[in-house]
Amino acid sequence: MIALTLPEIAAITGGTLEGADRPVVVDGPVVIDGREAGPGSLFVAFAGERTDGHLHVPQAAAGGAVAVLGTRATELPTIVVADVQAALQALAAAVVARVRDAGGLTVVGITGSQGKTSAKDLLAAVLASAAPTVATRGSYNNEIGMPLTALRVDASTRYLVLEMGARGKGHIAELAAIVTPDIGMVLNVGHAHIGEFGSREAIAEAKGELVEAATSVAVLNADDHRVAAMAARTHARVLTFGREQEADVRVEDLTLDRLGRPSFTLVASGATVPVTLKLVGAHQALNAAAAATAAMAAGLTPAQIGAALAEVETLSKWRMELHELSSGVIVLNDAYNANPDSMRAGLDALAAIGEDPDVRRTIAVLGEMKELGSEAEEAHLAIGGYAVELGIDRIVVVGEAASGIATGAGARATALPNNAAAVAYLRAQVTDGDAVLFKASNGARLYDVAEALL
Repeated sequence: MIALTLPEIAAITGGTLEGADRPVVVDGPVVIDGREAGPGSLFVAFAGERTDGHLHVPQAAAGGAVAVLGTRATELPTIVVADVQAALQALAAAVVARVRDAGGLTVVGITGSQGKTSAKDLLAAVLASAAPTVATRGSYNNEIGMPLTALRVDASTRYLVLEMGARGKGHIAELAAIVTPDIGMVLNVGHAHIGEFGSREAIAEAKGELVEAATSVAVLNADDHRVAAMAARTHARVLTFGREQEADVRVEDLTLDRLGRPSFTLVASGATVPVTLKLVGAHQALNAAAAATAAMAAGLTPAQIGAALAEVETLSKWRMELHELSSGVIVLNDAYNANPDSMRAGLDALAAIGEDPDVRRTIAVLGEMKELGSEAEEAHLAIGGYAVELGIDRIVVVGEAASGIATGAGARATALPNNAAAVAYLRAQVTDGDAVLFKASNGARLYDVAEALL
């Protein structure tokens, strides 16, 4: 974070400074976990249902924290506020505004039902190849995580890439109001969180709040009619991406290698740039096109973008992680999250890998897709059927909540009660030449099963 004195932070947040008997400057990271504190940190103390952050101030101080933002005085100098979350957001807004005014910071917001993290990782890598960039880490995409990400900017930062999640109408508008995005990107409108929203139309209404907030460019998916329709909701210039011919940035001539890694031609602004990704899955080509469109909006050339995309080797943890073991087993760990659309994309990638003659058998290890509401039963049944349609050889379904997948897959399915049973089964069954996909919502923790197999 840019260096700020405690009186400055108190003025920004509307707080009262307690216990400051000497001048203190915050010039380190802003954290909510005392274990993550470093020299010059500001520790933000939330008092929640499970723990009270104020009790962890000594731990933060031991790590180098010099001050606290909280609701009561502590052993460190403390800015006391009535609402810690509102104060954190106000601080983030002020820091972003100062860096923007001083150095020309460009803020990009990204949302969508699936692919947000992959597109964010790709865009961050492309922009970082041109100038200092800060981007969302992990799942820090909500009303607390996004401000914490924004507070990582400093005077040298030129690009801030923020993933924005939503659990209901108005959430993205609130996040966007904190940082005022120059560029707003909407990837798609799918089934993720449909249990909370109620319909895809309601999801589209919420996702479109980002392009309403964008001040310069709205980046929209030309292949998704609900997203394309958002052009009518923005005053910003619209740029589109996709495989449709009218898209401003297009993916053409898409092919996959033996491990399902895409090569394609990126067509943009009259240029044609060949791109070969090191990432797995045909769907990554569209994520790359989305990232390319936003990067062009930020001022990069198609040639710069193509070169940078080709260098991206990994995404965030447990997202389409590819492992080729010495035993000949291929493991695709995409177990961080899942919804019907991303589940299909993962199965498509596994099926593509299965076309390699050296792959003896494809095994999909699948768990529950959460937050689907009344659509959950039908969605799980459909995924089982889809896996069979693709020719996946064995579908291993873990947990009672995912049992519909086994029902949909029929004779090709093996239903197991829990992760421990899955580990035992896979260690006994997986052999040389098998390709294994792990996919489920985060709460299922199938990444633990994948790690055990690895």
